[in-house]
Amino acid sequence: MKKIIPLICFIGSFFTAKSQKIDSLYFSLYTDSLKKGTFNYISVDGKYNNGRYLPLDSKTIELTATDGKFEGNSLWLPADFKPEKVTVTAKLKTNPAVTRQITIYIKTKPDTERLKTPEELLRELEQKSGRRKNN
Repeated sequence: MKKIIPLICFIGSFFTAKSQKIDSLYFSLYTDSLKKGTFNYISVDGKYNNGRYLPLDSKTIELTATDGKFEGNSLWLPADFKPEKVTVTAKLKTNPAVTRQITIYIKTKPDTERLKTPEELLRELEQKSGRRKNN
């Protein structure tokens, strides 16, 4: 009997966890525009009926876009991409009625900022640590 009670509790908690359902989807983008010639990660959060938000992946949602190609949650846009925006749709696989759509513009300005080399970053770290020792 002592072994059966924990087993029943475990099975009960499994069914309770399974009964929580996603009732809505939300986009949580890391940027305000998409870049051409690269993969752009599209982050989608699901709001569960208990109020919790959790990130979702392509196992849980189906992602489609008016242009480009999805691999998992990442949208590929070719370097010669011409449209000025893309509309992305996320649809819950277990309940296609739960859907969300967003229009995201394409970055038009070139990246002019030069990234520091590893050597430059190391030199800066050494200079900062030297200042701390002197203080």
